[in-house]
Amino acid sequence: MREIDLRLIEDTVCELFIKANKELPGDLACLIRRAANDETEELPKSIMGDIAANLGSASRLDIPICQDTGMAVVFFEIGQDVHFKGGCFENAVNKGVSRAYTGGYLRCSVVSDPLRRRNTNDNTPAIIHTRIVDGDRVRVTAAPKGFGSENMSALKMFNPSAETEDIKDFIISTVRAAGSNACPPMVIGVGIGGDFEYCAFLAKKALCRPVSVQNPDSFYAALEDELLTRINSLDIGPQGFGGRTTVLSVAIEAAPTHIAGLPVSVNVGCHVTRHVEAVI
Repeated sequence: MREIDLRLIEDTVCELFIKANKELPGDLACLIRRAANDETEELPKSIMGDIAANLGSASRLDIPICQDTGMAVVFFEIGQDVHFKGGCFENAVNKGVSRAYTGGYLRCSVVSDPLRRRNTNDNTPAIIHTRIVDGDRVRVTAAPKGFGSENMSALKMFNPSAETEDIKDFIISTVRAAGSNACPPMVIGVGIGGDFEYCAFLAKKALCRPVSVQNPDSFYAALEDELLTRINSLDIGPQGFGGRTTVLSVAIEAAPTHIAGLPVSVNVGCHVTRHVEAVI
């Protein structure tokens, strides 16, 4: 049994959310810079150039990439041989988020009640997902999620007799409806299977997969490639002004489901689809 003081969890969460808001994953940043070179028309090329330049400015000035520093989403893979000491696990996570957003001068966007809308002033509480795994380590993934893109996400409970083409059409139509509202070029996470809530979880988790990594199942990898090509033919383009780059990546995560169901969820991410991880 390995003991971990919850102060280490708090410190790690704090550091990760500050970092995630100021620095995109390297492979995603590379895709953005490549897209700036791939655009052939003047306006989309200029917009992609500005987006790429913004990444450099954020790093140089040590400021957030985007003014919407997101709702704090945290994924934990906790080794079953770990024992936490020094308080309450969820309190430690939320203290880390609070320190990151107040001490790191990140925008606080969370309200304590969805209808009465009073700001919590420290971006808590976080959305916390935990999974128990083998070992004595803890993997932490911090994924601040902006809501311009989150608001354009969708979930549909298909009849199990639905064809694969029906699912493709749903995914493509969701992106088409998102249009410029999701600050394209987008990153698209798709969840297929599970139940109502797990399907949405899969789509969110898909957004945290490195864009340089495809689904290990060749069937889903081919589907990712096809969707990427078809969506980019929509001509929504950078910031909705037309062009070759509507999405940068499509990632699909699938899970077993019930014989009577076929849930599909599309979680839309903007070009600032942020996530960073650490292992404790």
